[in-house]
Amino acid sequence: MPTPVEYEALWLSLKVATAATVFSLPIAMLAAWLLARRSFWGRSALDAVVHAPLVLPPVVVGYLLLIGLGSRGSIGMWLDQTLGIRLVFTTGGAVVAAAVMAFPLMVRAIRLSLDAVDSGLEWAARTLGATRFDAFMSITVPLMLPGIVSGCIVAFAASLGEFGATITFASNIEGETRTLPLAIYTAIQTPDGDRVALRLVMLSLILAVGALALAEGADRRVRRMVGRP
Repeated sequence: MPTPVEYEALWLSLKVATAATVFSLPIAMLAAWLLARRSFWGRSALDAVVHAPLVLPPVVVGYLLLIGLGSRGSIGMWLDQTLGIRLVFTTGGAVVAAAVMAFPLMVRAIRLSLDAVDSGLEWAARTLGATRFDAFMSITVPLMLPGIVSGCIVAFAASLGEFGATITFASNIEGETRTLPLAIYTAIQTPDGDRVALRLVMLSLILAVGALALAEGADRRVRRMVGRP
């Protein structure tokens, strides 16, 4: 059976990954729609910013978050002084770091599903009196649902394994930001911590296999619902 410390790291990982996925979803849908359906000045720059975490080292992303959202960062200082929200070295900071690193994976999955939807269906609905928003929500979103589910699954899995940006921006604080990857790192750095690290690795493997099995079942169920093979 897992020890209380292992349970704590497991629970924190699930909490951070779930919050990062939920937090990212509406923003990812908006970004995917802008990149797939709209033409505007700065579109290439937005595309580059969205996908930057895929090519930048995670430590660099964490450092950039520290500069912008840290206690002395312009946005971080405003959040702290105006709204009383402090992200650096907190669970909220771990959520932000995981969300930023998983964001481009979610956008790519949603954008691919959006590209596969025939935009003529939306126009047909609009000729019948539907607004742009109604046509998007009643026709496009159901058709792209498998892509949305896939994007959420990929983002959740990536958030579970996030390490570099989290330790740089949110640090490695037990009970606050020490998720499973950071707990494994801590055990490896501890004398005679190999046994603890191995138990945490096994816990991570069980979690990953369970998440993949649930994801596969959810994907099949959604595809049946929308009539896709």
